Amino acid sequence: MRYLIDCLVVRNDELARGQYRLRLHAPEIARAAVPGQFCMIEVAIGLYPFLRRPMCFEQIDGDEVTVLYKVEGVGTRLMSAFTPGQRVNVQGPLGKGFPIDPGFERHILVAGGIGAATFPGLAKALAERCAHPPEVVLAARSKDFLLCEDEFHAMGCDVHLATDDGSAGRKAFAAAALAELAPNAGTRVYACGPMIMMRTVSDVALQAGASCLVSLEAQMACGDGACLSCVVESTVEREGEHMVRVCVDGPVFDTHLIDWEAHNTAYAP
Repeated sequence: MRYLIDCLVVRNDELARGQYRLRLHAPEIARAAVPGQFCMIEVAIGLYPFLRRPMCFEQIDGDEVTVLYKVEGVGTRLMSAFTPGQRVNVQGPLGKGFPIDPGFERHILVAGGIGAATFPGLAKALAERCAHPPEVVLAARSKDFLLCEDEFHAMGCDVHLATDDGSAGRKAFAAAALAELAPNAGTRVYACGPMIMMRTVSDVALQAGASCLVSLEAQMACGDGACLSCVVESTVEREGEHMVRVCVDGPVFDTHLIDWEAHNTAYAP
């Protein structure tokens, strides 16, 4: 079930430099949503900017949902000015969420920067439905850009930090941090972050024989598959095209479906 409704802003807090958590009172959407799905938030003042902004659900909590976002352009800058008591129009839930499979012995979440935004809800679902909480790798440029560490700890997750400059955890990229955890055929890895990070994490997972799911983000106009602005190259041909739509075919994909070579994702040193 999808909704197009006005939602009440409960909180809109800056968590790290330029990175915010928006909490919305949205009972209908919260009841229908699952981890990994997203919504489209109207940010316009009048008619500008015209397009909504796609935001994954961070947490689904009773009658409320939260999203994490980074201020990067006019739309997210307008979102950062949302105030408690304000009403914003939200379309959702949209897309396909994460499958929860208790058959795997281990679940490892690997987040790069704002890629952590999609994982708290997933971690909660895995902790509730599987034998134990997932392990989490949080990677970022520096400690100032690490998100959700306290939330993952509160769920009982074993959290591993990796930063490019070594200011928190170990000085390493996300893929190297994952490799140290030694995933195997009984492991499912979940990745979200920059494309190069997801590719290298995927390579580590597949070389170890692990399952790997990636959550992609893309610019989109509609969220319903009509505009085709969010297509990415795929290894599977559909109707003569090697493309999938992030909004309706994803945003969660098995990594085998993504043509990483087509994205020019050269390996990081």
